[in-house]
Amino acid sequence: MIQTIADLFYEALRHDLPDALAYKHQGTFVTVSHEEVQERVERAALALRERGLQPGDRVGLFSENRPAWAMMDYACAVTGLVSVPIYHTLTPDQASWILQHSACRWLCVSGPALMGKLKDTLEALPDLEVVLQFEGDKREIQGKTVLTWEELLEEGRALEARRLEVRRWASERQPDDLLTLIYTSGTTGDPKGVMLTQGNLASNVVATVEAELDSLNPSRGDRCLSVLPLSHIFERMAGHYTMFYLGIAIYYAESLLSLPQNMLEVRPHIMSAVPRIFEKIYARVREAATGGGFAKRMVFGWAVDICHRVVRHLYLDRRPPLHIRIPWRLADKVLLSKVRERTGGRLRFAISGGAPLNPRVMEFFWAMGIPIYEGYGLTETSPVLTVTRRSKVKPGFVGPAILKTWNDKPFLKIAEDGEILVHGPNVMRGYWNNEEATREAFDAEGYFHTGDIGDVDPQGRLKITDRKKELIVTSGGKNIAPQPIENQLRADKYIEQAVILGDKRNYLVALIVPNFAALRLWCQHKHIRVRTDAEIAAHPKVIAKLQSRVDHINAGLSNYERIRKIALLDQEMTTESGLLTPSLKVKRRMVTQVYAELIDKLYGSSGGEKG
Repeated sequence: MIQTIADLFYEALRHDLPDALAYKHQGTFVTVSHEEVQERVERAALALRERGLQPGDRVGLFSENRPAWAMMDYACAVTGLVSVPIYHTLTPDQASWILQHSACRWLCVSGPALMGKLKDTLEALPDLEVVLQFEGDKREIQGKTVLTWEELLEEGRALEARRLEVRRWASERQPDDLLTLIYTSGTTGDPKGVMLTQGNLASNVVATVEAELDSLNPSRGDRCLSVLPLSHIFERMAGHYTMFYLGIAIYYAESLLSLPQNMLEVRPHIMSAVPRIFEKIYARVREAATGGGFAKRMVFGWAVDICHRVVRHLYLDRRPPLHIRIPWRLADKVLLSKVRERTGGRLRFAISGGAPLNPRVMEFFWAMGIPIYEGYGLTETSPVLTVTRRSKVKPGFVGPAILKTWNDKPFLKIAEDGEILVHGPNVMRGYWNNEEATREAFDAEGYFHTGDIGDVDPQGRLKITDRKKELIVTSGGKNIAPQPIENQLRADKYIEQAVILGDKRNYLVALIVPNFAALRLWCQHKHIRVRTDAEIAAHPKVIAKLQSRVDHINAGLSNYERIRKIALLDQEMTTESGLLTPSLKVKRRMVTQVYAELIDKLYGSSGGEKG
């Protein structure tokens, strides 16, 4: 019975694949077998203990995705150490804050580049003793011991006769043992260290597999392309622990930019990602069609309409009627099959989480033969709470809860104010060194308050309407959920990103990042001379074009929900700029700070001032 991640690790080794893990090195994917994974994990575990680390000590992981990250994580799990993943895109100050707050004794860093970025910061951390480099030539850090991954494994090799001790340590792990501290990226506030136990993650893997993944028939030896950072709880649980447990080979994508190429190289059967990635794939297809002349635009529009009609049957696991099957097959021949080949040609299903998926994008993938199953959860819940089920798919809903009850109480329920509450084996222990925040997160019955607003339909399917903390309250007292409006804006082919603002103001405004590729084609068609993205965003005719698209969306909204003014940004919001979280969610507080002057101009002296 799987009760801990240490249990899961040893159970998964039975799959004995030649490519349990794989990564790109010098232009070629290099594989690591289950046997090699076990050997390296156990050698690392022996060396860590020999160097004095004890259960409960913290080990930071500051690196891009790679097999060494995964193996160090398992070495920590079997020895009782607490891993502290840190996004490699964070600034030195942000990484330093996490390392200091968690009092990490060790830090694992990918290589010289990140070492150089952190050098001065690491020297000032009193609790940090050892820095481990996964690859590259060692860079010395004053006052710290610096090791390479190979040196650590060599130290473990010298202790080879004691490898059986590692299995004993693994068997001593308990479900309540702290496994990891994951610092929330914080779209609205400062990061908090979420304490997740061995049992939290193990129970979530098992419950999610039993709830849906088993019925999707993943096979031993299938390939999964790992795209999201392992530091993110969704990838950690779904793309790391769950895939390893099921015997699915994990191939690490080089980056988001290289994703199209990596999909063709790996030819994955399964992929988990955030909606933005699926939306980007769809947008590339749409741009190719709309920029290819009248005939291509007509074919794309016709195919999208066929997708919309056919998925009504696919969502219910029913065979479409003949009058829909025939044009569907034709659409597949002229368009859908070509897009499918660009994913590698073997993608059987995908899992989306972290934010709502655009229904039109979901329809396109389903009709293409790549069903996307949506899940919902939070870092604090390990993360999965709900997942869509075959034959019960409903656009806009994220499926039923993975459990019905736990300890004779409903696993998930809706509070009177609409907030989603949860009580289960996957719910965190609390926030590290933050008793006040922990108390605020739980009610007297022991339910965790998610901060999300939602409702449940008669079939038990959950719908998320918004974040409680992100609700906009206008100066007139109207409560507005920005996400549904933003989703409508992002569905427009000329809009890449959109942020709705208006808290304590008289009306709503929108900051919009245009789809510059689509607008450049439009400008050519209209004989508008523009050279740069900045010129496109500033051109009066482009602004008028975007305003007309917003007006079209406004027509379907209540008066108080309508966007009165817009501003076009000439740069995409990114994780590097600090405006997106690593899971590509907008950091509203940062957006309002960075664009404060622009936002004030949108309100001007027209009575839109904060009240």
